[in-house]
Amino acid sequence: MRKFFEFPNPVNEVSARLVATGVVAMSVTYLATGWTVLLWIIAYGFVARVATGPTMSPLGQLVTRVITPALNLPERLTAGPPKRFAQAMGVTMSMAALLSTVVLGRPGGSQVLIAMIVVAASLEGFAGYCLGCVVFRALMRAGVIPESVCEECADISGHLLRAEERQRASASS
Repeated sequence: MRKFFEFPNPVNEVSARLVATGVVAMSVTYLATGWTVLLWIIAYGFVARVATGPTMSPLGQLVTRVITPALNLPERLTAGPPKRFAQAMGVTMSMAALLSTVVLGRPGGSQVLIAMIVVAASLEGFAGYCLGCVVFRALMRAGVIPESVCEECADISGHLLRAEERQRASASS
């Protein structure tokens, strides 16, 4: 059984992409409406997902308990630490956006930050390209993040093997 304040490892890539799509929807709605309450919801969601994975995130719960099972897609597992890092980048940008609007009274700053979240979450949600994961791996290569944080990430042979397995699975379907 998972501990409460623990991020899942591995992560279902299907669910991660669906959560990202939900973040895009909320962020675009904020950009269109300027509703500050959405900044609170977006920021809370990122904080909750960094702290507990989907456990305390309403969007995470909706995706993992309702949407993903309803889609009945095969699970695609990927390393959790890079996904958690990506969520932490979302915390940073969404909290800065919230502070820009609520504390500084500068919604223009929050719009820029939320637009950056839209770009990153769109890449994840629609293309399966995780910018936070790319940054995470670059920081691992630079020695900023120790390999022990994600041994799976440091092992390129595992990535190649999973890519081959996915190719075989898609070729047979």
